[in-house]
Formats: sequence, C-alpha cells, structure tokens
Amino acid sequence: MRALRSLVLHAVLIGAAILTVLPLAWMLAASFVPRGASSDLVASLGAGALTLEHYRTLFGRLDLARTIANSAGLAAAATVLSVGTSALAGYAFAKLRFAGRDRIFRVLLATLVIPGQVGMLPLFLLLKQLGLVNTYAGVLVPTLASVFGIFLVRQYALSIPQSLLDAARIDGAGELRIFARVVLPLLRPILVTLAIFTFLGTWNDFLWPLVVLTDDRLYTLPVALANLLGEHVQDVELMMAGAVLTVAPVVALFAALQRHYMQGIVTTGLRE
Repeated sequence: MRALRSLVLHAVLIGAAILTVLPLAWMLAASFVPRGASSDLVASLGAGALTLEHYRTLFGRLDLARTIANSAGLAAAATVLSVGTSALAGYAFAKLRFAGRDRIFRVLLATLVIPGQVGMLPLFLLLKQLGLVNTYAGVLVPTLASVFGIFLVRQYALSIPQSLLDAARIDGAGELRIFARVVLPLLRPILVTLAIFTFLGTWNDFLWPLVVLTDDRLYTLPVALANLLGEHVQDVELMMAGAVLTVAPVVALFAALQRHYMQGIVTTGLRE
C-alpha cells in the first residue's frame, strides 16, 4: 500500500513538473521557428525550420545592451535596498523591545491586503511633487520598505536564540555590532530567499516603470519589449523571443541560488 502511495505521489509530481515546463519549452521552441510557423510547431521543428530572425529583429530595433543594463541595475539596487531595510526592521520587530511594537507590526501586516495598484496614483503624485518622475529613484521608491520582506525576516529572526544575543551584550557588544556579526550570518538563508523574490519581482515589473518612466532610454526590458511588440501584435514568434530574453536571466539566477532559496523557505518560522 505504501509503495502504491509513493508511486501515485511521484506520478502526480512528475505530471505537475511536465505541466510547468511545457509552456516554457513551447515558448523557447516557438522563438526559433519562422513567422507563422508556431501554429504547427511540431511539424516546423521536425522539418528543421529554425531561424534566429526574431532575435535579430529584437537586437536590431532595441538597444538591448542598454535596456538589459537598465533592468539589471534597477533590480540589483532594489534588492540591496529592500533586503537591507527588511533585515533591520525584521530583526527589530523580532528581538528589540520598544513601545507599540506589536501594534505597529499588526498595522503593517494589514497593508498586505491592499492591492499595490491602489497606491500607485497617490504615490505617483507624490513623486511628481518631489521631481522624481522619469528617474530611476522614482522607480526604486516602492522597494525602500517591503512589508512582506519585513514579515519574512521577522518570522525567521524569532528562531534566533535570545541567549545568544544576551551573551553578546554581556561581552560588551553594541546593538549594531550584534546585528552585523551575530544576526546577519544567521539570517543569510532568508535574506537570500528575499533577495531572489525582490530581484525577480523588480526584473519582471512592468506597470510601475511604465507609469514612472517616460524616456525610452530609461526603459526596462519588459517596458521596451512591450512597446516594440505593440507594433507586432500578430507576430507570436517575435513575442516569444522577447519572452525568452526576459525569462532566461531570472531562471538562471533562480537555478544558481535555489539551494539557499529552499533552505530559507523550509526553515522560516511561522510562529508569533
């Protein structure tokens, strides 16, 4: 009976993996066939009708080196800012005592149920008053404080033994030194997990950069590809090539860091 359950479980997992990978494989294959051939993709691949014309079109019409650099720079900056503020705030909410700590944390959690699109208009008007529209600083403002990141770090930091922190204080270490020398190394798994979340979210973000940026020289990759593909709505193969260019870097990043990601997810505490 146990062997049967194991067989069924593995069959379900394999089926789920196939369903997950199949759209990505179709996207990759469709990006290499001639225009209009994706409607009969199997026959096109069987006939060996492969081409790089769609990638040439993308590189010819877009300054992809600059656009990819824009996306990578913004994603890296957003990751550093978000992870830094989340680590400091999450540790404070977990281990430091101050007036109203729990009430403030509950208010922060309540904001998670508010869709991000609701705050876009007031945030845009605020950035306009500050002169940050059409600047990378304006794009980075929403990443300065991540409620989800604070929650994630706080839950993980609850598992750090209080005796370890008290021993460091008895030895004369200040709070900043304790955070840098003791807490940060222990938070590494969850910080890597948060960094992956933040980088992927910023890299793939389309709506906010579209709202804030007006200069095409500042466009991120999703916005630049959307503007180009708007001229080629029926060119499915070109759209798939653009999707491959967008997805490939983040898939490579996730594959490289998946061990740390899984460690962070598995060991994150979910207790108060």
